[in-house]
Order: sequence, then structure tokens, then C-alpha cells
Amino acid sequence: MKVLVATVKPFAKVAVDGIRKVIEDAGYELALLENYTEKSDLLKAVADADALIIRSDIVDAEVFDAAKKLKIVVRAGAGYDNVDLKSATAHGVCVMNTPGQNANAVAEIVFGFMLNAVRNFYKGASGCELMGKKLGIHAFGNVGRNVARIAKGFGMEVYAYDAYCPKEVIEAAGVHTVDSIKEMYKTCQFISLHLPATDETRNLIGRDLVGLMPKGAVLINSARKEIINEEELLQLMKEREDLKFISDIAPAAACKFEELCPDRYFATPKKMGAETAEANINAGIAAAKQIVGFLKEGCTTFMVNR
Repeated sequence: MKVLVATVKPFAKVAVDGIRKVIEDAGYELALLENYTEKSDLLKAVADADALIIRSDIVDAEVFDAAKKLKIVVRAGAGYDNVDLKSATAHGVCVMNTPGQNANAVAEIVFGFMLNAVRNFYKGASGCELMGKKLGIHAFGNVGRNVARIAKGFGMEVYAYDAYCPKEVIEAAGVHTVDSIKEMYKTCQFISLHLPATDETRNLIGRDLVGLMPKGAVLINSARKEIINEEELLQLMKEREDLKFISDIAPAAACKFEELCPDRYFATPKKMGAETAEANINAGIAAAKQIVGFLKEGCTTFMVNR
């Protein structure tokens, strides 16, 4: 069987070497498609692939149509909105992600953003400290739990809200729970977002929530840009000169944010949260192991299109 690694943003060499060892030790063939610039290259490469490992690459209906032998796609990372799940299911293809493998990397960048914001982007103005400040974590999954762990090291007072995570689990991590999401936004000067992009969450973060945050509020998005209602946030930042917004991927209205509030806004030019050597290696090798487990034993532990 043939396993294809197709990555516009390639894995580090050490990660590729690890992936190759897992795949070849299992008796399978590994093929690489790296730094490709045309979709036609991907369509050609998947034609005889039995399994596919990707990062942020788009796998849509056209790709599934071209991949006649494909049995499984693994997205090396937590998010999987770049894969057309309906088309995958229609083609009988299992889709998985690798949750938790880049959680620490993303959590650490949150604090890089947070320190950047409270020190006024190191432009000479006096800032404030994180100790004693209230941090709200919106979604308490793998990344959110790592954010909580690090925040306690800074001496922050940590709150979390997750509609799908029992309060007992949050409290067991030493984190305060709230009765509603609005209560958390009213309470916390800092909010860290860790929501996936779904029909339920797109444009969720706007005036109704961010407008509740106290003076000196800092909103940090290391998740997906689609969860931000950009027009509402722009209007709110126009009205509130105390509000700062940091994003790990430029919003669609990046130029408007830069023009309106250059001293209260920052975004990475591309998504950087998982861009560490450790996360790169962990996610790639996890993806390879999941493919072997699926092909040899039918293991579907991390399947997302059930």
C-alpha cells in the first residue's frame, strides 16, 4: 500500500524521517509531495494513494474524486476544517486528526502574544504584569488545558467555559467554572480562544461577547479566523481604545485592523501556533502511526467523520 504525504508547508526533515520509518516498518511505501504550487499536482499524486497525510492542505470533493484507492486521510494537527468531511464519507474514506500533538506549542504562543500585548508591543510605553490578572479560556480541550497549566505558573486567576466539557473536569484542573459564557467575558480581562470553525462557532466572537470585557481587555485568537465577527470587532475597537486584539493568522479584514488600531492589533502573517520542531515531529509521527493502526487493525480512535 502507498502512503502519500502531501504538504504545501513541508514537515521538518526529522519528522519526515520518523514518518518514513513508521510507514516502511509496517511494510508500506511512502511518497512525498512537498512545496507543491498547483492543485493538479495533488490530484495526480493521490491517484494511486491508499492513505494521505496532510497539514493545512485542502482536501475537497475534487481530490476525493481523483483518489480512487484512498482509504484514510489524517490531518497532522487538531483542526480539520480543510477536509470536506461529507465528501470523504460519501467516498468511504476515514478522516482523522491528531489531537493534542501540538497543544503545548499553541499554548506557549498564546503567552508570547499575551506578553507582547501587555508590554505594549515593546515600543517604550509602560505596561502591566500578568500575575493576578483574570484569564478566560473559551473551549477547554487539549490546548485550553495547556494554557491553564501555563497561566497558573504566571500566577493568573484562570476561568474556563466549554459547553461540551463537564464542570467537574474543569474544576479538577484547578480552574474556575462559570454559569454562562457571558459571565466569563464580563469577568476576565484576557480571553484566549480555542474554538474550532463550525456552523455553530463561525462569527460567534463579536460585540455581544467581547463588548462585555472589562477595561484593558485583550482578546487572543490562536484558533481559526472564521470564529471572529470581524466587522463587529472592528466597530468595537473603534469605540473602545482600551481593547487589544491578537490573532495567530491574519483576519480577512487585516488591512482595516492595521489602519484603525496599529498599536492595539497584531497578527502573524501565517498560522504559527504549531510551528515548532517538537509539534511538527509529534503530529507527523502520530499521523503515520494512526494510518498503520487503521490499515492493519481497523483502529478508528481519532476518526472525525463517523
